[in-house]
Amino acid sequence: MLVALSVELFMAPNQLAPGGVSGIAIIMNGIFPQLPIGMMMLFMNIVLFIVAFLAIGSRFGAKTIYASIGLSGSIWILDKFMSEKYVITHNLLLACFFGTLLSGIGMGLVFNRNASTGGTDILAKMTNKILPIGIGKCLLAVDFIITIFSAAVFGADKGLFSLLCVILNGFVIDNVIAGLNVCKQVIVISRKSDLIKEYIFKVLDRSCTELISRGGYSGTEYNTIYIVLNRKEFIKLKNFIKDIDKEAFITVSEAHEVLGRGFKEINEED
Repeated sequence: MLVALSVELFMAPNQLAPGGVSGIAIIMNGIFPQLPIGMMMLFMNIVLFIVAFLAIGSRFGAKTIYASIGLSGSIWILDKFMSEKYVITHNLLLACFFGTLLSGIGMGLVFNRNASTGGTDILAKMTNKILPIGIGKCLLAVDFIITIFSAAVFGADKGLFSLLCVILNGFVIDNVIAGLNVCKQVIVISRKSDLIKEYIFKVLDRSCTELISRGGYSGTEYNTIYIVLNRKEFIKLKNFIKDIDKEAFITVSEAHEVLGRGFKEINEED
């Protein structure tokens, strides 16, 4: 819905085509206004899925099909009920910035659930299968070609703003995904490590790694605890340690991606 609102409120009314199937549909709508954007997106996604199944194979996630058809359907429905009065701005810079922000957040949420909105992602995978080029570069190349067509149909200014949308969209998506997956990597050195482990197991319902360490100056042996937690769990652990051992030594760093039990599975497809 966020991506659909971005298309209907910002992109399509200002003839900005920031890559993807939605960009192609906006360009086609500019040439043939009688064709609804949502209907064209749905048709193109269906064709792309058929070609992809034949060219790449059947290992396509149901979530990607669901997300791409859901996006096309949402735009189709909004096409029916939203008129010109709902358009927020006709300033190209504002439309580019806020439309990309809204779209990037929506796409970041979808990508974070190991799905995609289909479209040019499929074309990028097909190109990657045929040519030794990374998927990211393939996707940028496909979207760049779409913005060139946008410039040919809508003019150089709108084409350049469309290209800016493509570039900004990548930054927004990356930051949304990174923000959703940030965890705290915590190392605790304490004389009361047994109590801390018990709290981790029974209250936080997490596991941890225990390391035997020795103080460089004192020579005293300690049980050092290493654990990865989300932000809320870390705050709980920090407050517990503060209550039971004010001499504990804690270091905290951010982990931008965590794979393994209790977090994202290692064998999950990106």
